[in-house]
Amino acid sequence: MPLSAALDTLSPDEIAGALEECGARISVDSLNWPDLFPYRPLTVITAAHSATAIYLDVLVRCNYLRAENYRDNSPVSEDSCVEFFFAPNPRQPADYYSFGVNCIGVIRASHHLPDGTAQPLSTEELATIRRYASVGTRPFREVEGSFIWSVSVAIPLELLGITFQGKEIRMNGNFNKCAALTSQPHYLSWSPIHSDKPDFHRPEAFASIILEGE
Repeated sequence: MPLSAALDTLSPDEIAGALEECGARISVDSLNWPDLFPYRPLTVITAAHSATAIYLDVLVRCNYLRAENYRDNSPVSEDSCVEFFFAPNPRQPADYYSFGVNCIGVIRASHHLPDGTAQPLSTEELATIRRYASVGTRPFREVEGSFIWSVSVAIPLELLGITFQGKEIRMNGNFNKCAALTSQPHYLSWSPIHSDKPDFHRPEAFASIILEGE
C-alpha cells in the first residue's frame, strides 16, 4: 500500500477520488467454491495508508443489493458486504483482526486470537473508523437490479497495535466479498482459500500486505 499522508486531511467523501490517484488496486476475484457459489460480482479495492491509518475504497458491481443490518457489530456478512483481514505480525498469522462493512457503512470488527477466541472491538473503537457509503446510511431490504456501489473506510493503525515509524510494515491478510443472505450468495477472496466450504477465517491463506515506507 503506497504512503500518502494527505489522506488524513480529506473528508470521507473525498477519499475515493484521492485513492484513485495514489492507491494500489487489487481485484477480489478468487472463486473458491464455484460448485456451491458460482456468482462472481466485480469487486475492486484501492488501498493506501497515511502513516496513521489504512485507507480502502471498494467498488462493487452486482445484481442484488441488501443492507438490513444497521448497527455496528451486527452480522453485516448477511448483507452486500466486504471484509478486510489483517495479521499485524506475519510470524503470528493466527493473531489477526477482521473488519466487515456492508454497503451502508455498518462495521463489524473483532480481534481473533491463536486459541480460537475472538474479542469484538468496542463501540468506542469502531467510532474511530471513518467510513463513507455511496448508497447512503439508511438500511433497506434486498432490491434487484444492476447496481454499482462503493464504500470507503479509514482504519486507524492504532486499532491493529501498529505504529508507523517511517519504515515499511509487513503484514499478512486477505480481502473478501460476501453476501450470505442475498438471492445470489457469494464468497470471493483476494488470496485464494482452500477449504471444503466458505470459511474466510483461514490464516494459512493470508497473503503478504506491505505498507510502504517514507
